[in-house]
Amino acid sequence: MTDTRPLVVHLLHRFDTGGLENGAVNIINHLPAFRHAVVAVTEITAFKERVTAPGTQFIALHKPPGQGLWLYPKVYKLLRQLRPAVVHTRNLGAMEFQLPAWAAGVPLRIHSEHGWDMGDLGGTNRTNQRLRRVYGFKTHRFVALSKAIEAYLTGPVGFAPERVLRICNGVDTQRFMPTASVSDSWPYRRNEHIVIGAVGRMEAVKDPLNLVEAFLSLRELCPADWPRLRLVMLGGGPLLAAARDRLIQAGAADQSWLPGNRSDVAALLPQFDLFVLPSQAEGISNTLLEAMACGCAPVATDVGGNPELIEHEINGLLTPAQDSTALAIALARIVTKPVLRRQFADASLARAREQFSLRGMVSAYGQLYASSESVT
Repeated sequence: MTDTRPLVVHLLHRFDTGGLENGAVNIINHLPAFRHAVVAVTEITAFKERVTAPGTQFIALHKPPGQGLWLYPKVYKLLRQLRPAVVHTRNLGAMEFQLPAWAAGVPLRIHSEHGWDMGDLGGTNRTNQRLRRVYGFKTHRFVALSKAIEAYLTGPVGFAPERVLRICNGVDTQRFMPTASVSDSWPYRRNEHIVIGAVGRMEAVKDPLNLVEAFLSLRELCPADWPRLRLVMLGGGPLLAAARDRLIQAGAADQSWLPGNRSDVAALLPQFDLFVLPSQAEGISNTLLEAMACGCAPVATDVGGNPELIEHEINGLLTPAQDSTALAIALARIVTKPVLRRQFADASLARAREQFSLRGMVSAYGQLYASSESVT
């Protein structure tokens, strides 16, 4: 039988491991009222295996580096064939394809901003602001994942506030939760080791080397606990080798585990005692929310949407970005005070469950996608 559900095309730059893509997967898997198609301007990787919604289409356009103007006719033709009710682009790398979506007469055109570009931390680049104004000229709705991004879109970029909607990420608390069971691949022992962990792409904007330096500083800051400390960093990327080399150089390789990309993050996160997000820029971090839902005590840099998730001194600690000394001091404080660690973990777990549920996020997107009939 013909599937009559309206189609949502999720148009992204690349469909690969990352928080932005994970957010799209959550929407696709938990919003069965719509059919879904993922269109990647460049490539679609094995990350697509995380999509469980039956019938989801995956289309890669294989765009080389550079401006995508020549690809507009191809996107226009594709959208005319698919006839989606909604096109949803994400971040500047895909935003220009709002223009062929408008030309193709897509009823509802949505663009969301998930965080800052590495070359434009804070959104001060005026060229990028102008590009967003041009590409968003015919876009119906803009979604900001944090208050900082909302202020950017309605401020420097100049979109009318009524066109901008803030929808924070949500976490699947049925998948990410505290558990006493331990994965066979987990290398450490509960109650014997104190695990400081991170999850994310090993790239400059995530600043993993800042965490490595902070971890190494704990040898002097809390020498009594140092033999028990372990560093776990899950994720691949261009800085993975540098992080491993630094730990080897410092004689801490036997106290660290950096296995690269993992498909079992939900099973490993509950084994972390502390979760660290050392990024230079963030939107609303999926991995931070997942760690909170797993009962980890969080420490994050005071950037982007992190202060919306962590209330300093209530459910975790915030530190300045690119400051390994401040980060080390915050980690040492939690390492040496197990009662405080438990307090932050419990408060974060409650906050994730009560304020950042996956159900709430999916409901908000469902209502937004269903509004296409009222758009003029």
